[in-house]
Amino acid sequence: MKILLVEDEKITRITIEDALKSEQYEVKSCGTGQEALSLLDNTYDLVLTDIRMPGISGTDLLHEVKSKYPEIEVILMTAYSTVENAVDALKAGAYDYMTKPFSNTELLVIVKRLETFKRIASENVQLRREVSGNIGGKLVGSSVGMIGLKDKIKAIAPGDFTVLIKGESGTGKELVAEAIHKASPRKDEPFVRVSCAALSESVLESELYGHEEGSFTGAIRRHIGRFERSSGGTIFLDDIDDFPLPLQVKLLRTLQEKEIERVGGTATVKVDLRVIAATKVDLRQLVEKGSFREDLFYRLNIVPLTIPPLRERDNDIEILVEHFIVKHSSGVEMTVASEVFDALNKWHWPGNVRELENTIERAVLLATGRWIIPEDLPSSLLKHRNSIEEIDGSEVLSIKRATRRLQRDFMAKALKRTRGKKTQAAKLLEVSRPMLIAKIKEYGL
Repeated sequence: MKILLVEDEKITRITIEDALKSEQYEVKSCGTGQEALSLLDNTYDLVLTDIRMPGISGTDLLHEVKSKYPEIEVILMTAYSTVENAVDALKAGAYDYMTKPFSNTELLVIVKRLETFKRIASENVQLRREVSGNIGGKLVGSSVGMIGLKDKIKAIAPGDFTVLIKGESGTGKELVAEAIHKASPRKDEPFVRVSCAALSESVLESELYGHEEGSFTGAIRRHIGRFERSSGGTIFLDDIDDFPLPLQVKLLRTLQEKEIERVGGTATVKVDLRVIAATKVDLRQLVEKGSFREDLFYRLNIVPLTIPPLRERDNDIEILVEHFIVKHSSGVEMTVASEVFDALNKWHWPGNVRELENTIERAVLLATGRWIIPEDLPSSLLKHRNSIEEIDGSEVLSIKRATRRLQRDFMAKALKRTRGKKTQAAKLLEVSRPMLIAKIKEYGL
C-alpha cells in the first residue's frame, strides 16, 4: 500500500514514517499541504495528514483529495480534537480521525484495517467482473479451491460430456451446474432441474419420462417429462445418490442411447441433451453396498468435479459475507464488527455456504442500524469465541485488553438496545455522552 504522509512537525513526521516503513508500506512524506498536492496522483492508496498546518490545512487537503481522487482514503491527525471536528471530517469523506498523541500501534491497527478494507473492495470489483462474464457468475470466492473450480468449469463447459459434481450439502452444486450450462453452447436452451431426493420413485419416473393419458389412475392427459423439456439444453439431476435402484437401468439407457419412453407408452422419443448430476456422498461407496449400479456410476463419472467445503476455502468467508449483505440488505450499506469475522472464521460450517448465507440474512434482519455485531449471530457460533483473547495461538492474560473488550461489548449492546441513540445509551452505561462518543470512535463502533 502506498501512503502520502503530510506532517509539518519534522520529528513526528520521521517517527510516523519509520513506523509505517517498518511494516513494509511505501511512504512518501512532506511538510505542507501545498507540497502534498504537487506530489498527489492516483497511485496513492492513503493520505495521512495533520489538520493544522501552514497554508493548506488538512481539512482543505481532504476536500482536494476527494474531489480529484475519490478512491484515495484520507486519515486526519490532530492535537486539537473535538467531537464536531471528527463528525465534520467523516462527513467530508475521511476514513478515520486520530487524536494526538497516539501510539504507533494504534496507527498501524487503523492502517491495516484500511488495507483489509481496500483488499476486500478490490476483490468485490473482480467478483463483479466475473458476474458479468460467462464463467461462474454466481460462484463467489477467490480461494485456491474456487479458482481451480472456475478454471475446470471453463475447460469442460464447451464439451458435451456428462458431468458428476461432488460436494457436501450447501456447497452450491446447482450453481456450478448452472455455470457449466451458461458457459456452454447450449446456454440459450433450457436448463432443467430435478431433485431426485424430493420425489418418490413413481413420481420421479413420471416427472423425468412423462406419461401417456390413462397410463395410471389420475393420468387424465399426456404429460411431457423433464427429459423431453430439456431437449436441446441441459438437465441437472441433483442428489443422484438418492436415485431409486429400480429406475437406474432406465436412466442408464437414456444416457447411452439418448432416447426415452413415456410411462404407459411404446413410442421411442429421441432427446438431445447434456446431463449434469450431483451427489453429496461418494457413489463408489454406494456401488460397494449394492445400492447404486456400477455401470451407471461409470456412465455418470465421465467428468468428475469436486466443490471444496467452506471450511477449506481460506479467505472466502469475508468475500461471501459482503456478497450476502448486499443481497439481503436491500442496498443498505452495513459494517461488520471484527469480532463477527472472528466468530465466523472459527466455525466449522457443516451446512457450508448455504448455512453462511442463512446466518448473514438473519444478522441483517436483527442488526440495529448499519452495524452487525456478534450478538446478531446464532448462539452456536458465539460459543466458539474464546473467552481469553489469543494472538498467534498464545493466550494473552491482559487485564487491560479484557477490560477494553468488555467495554466495547457493553457499549455495542447499549447502542443496539437504544437503536443508536447515544444519550440514552450513555445513561444505560452510566457514563457521559462525550465519553461514549469518544469510545465509539476508539472502538470503531
